[in-house]
Amino acid sequence: MKTSFLLAALVATLGLGACNPAAPSNPPVVVVPGPAGPTGATGAAGTNVAVPGPTGATGATGATGNDGSTGNTGATGNDGTKGDTGRTGRTGDTVVVVPAQK
Repeated sequence: MKTSFLLAALVATLGLGACNPAAPSNPPVVVVPGPAGPTGATGAAGTNVAVPGPTGATGATGATGNDGSTGNTGATGNDGTKGDTGRTGRTGDTVVVVPAQK
């Protein structure tokens, strides 16, 4: 009997708690914009920013460089091939040399 009475009290408490909540629900929040505020103050004047100038002119041509050093002497060349043998000469006249008289 004690268990059935305890069970009946629990069911009644849950039933009444579901019908009548303990805390009221919060109303929904509706956001409505208000009127516009006054115009803000004028901003400070800007600072001058340097603007890059045009590209400079091309520089002058440099001076001519110095002459280079003389190169080393080359190696001695090889001996040439021997020439062909010459033709045999013609027979000439006989010359007689006479000593001078004193």
